Amino acid sequence: MARIAYDDADASAFASTRHLGDTGASAWRDAVARHLQPQPGLRLLDLGAGTGSWAKAFTTWFPGIEMTAVDPSPAMRERSVFQPVLAGDAADIPLSDASVDGVWMSTVIHHVPDLAAAAREIRRVLRPGAPLLIRSAFAGRHERITLFRYFPAAIRVLDTYPSVEQVHAAFDGFDTVALEPVPQVTAASLREAVTNLRRAAHTPLQLISDEEYQQGLQSMRDAARTETGPVVDALDLLVLRRR
Repeated sequence: MARIAYDDADASAFASTRHLGDTGASAWRDAVARHLQPQPGLRLLDLGAGTGSWAKAFTTWFPGIEMTAVDPSPAMRERSVFQPVLAGDAADIPLSDASVDGVWMSTVIHHVPDLAAAAREIRRVLRPGAPLLIRSAFAGRHERITLFRYFPAAIRVLDTYPSVEQVHAAFDGFDTVALEPVPQVTAASLREAVTNLRRAAHTPLQLISDEEYQQGLQSMRDAARTETGPVVDALDLLVLRRR
């Protein structure tokens, strides 16, 4: 079960605030291309596709690839900008053995209750030698994410997420290829970021107290009065390869 319900309110918040534009996500396009080496006919699984922004982006960035999206939440599937989205999760992927050339998981790994079970299922659907690309904030690695500067209580939540070391240990049958922070332009300015902030779109913000959230929101608003320039964050890309 996910840490949050991913009901209609969560899905609506994701759809309205968590889609990076082409400029914001350009470094992710380059990082994915390096590790996936996409070409026409390659089959990629977006596991935990949410509202479909990454699946849609991949089909735009890499013409000719075959994209399959899977998500357990009916509300997310209904709002997805990429269709169709199949019902399923990391422990129950509705695909046949050795049927995909790569798996993408974006801000999903912390919602997986049994990493070892997920590792077995992902390994089952991947072809030998194919990569698993995990985009995430990992425990202990918050320094380059702007929200945690203003919502320090949320670091407490992040530190309950899987660490890189825990993912390594759970994914038996995989070799580690890379761990790299990838920059993204999250917003054109801090003022824009705080104006568009939706608590329901961020798991760490949902899981702190209302008082802690309000304190962080005020801190962010105060900083936005004087801080200029784009908001640039860096999440990690962990790349594993199926043996």
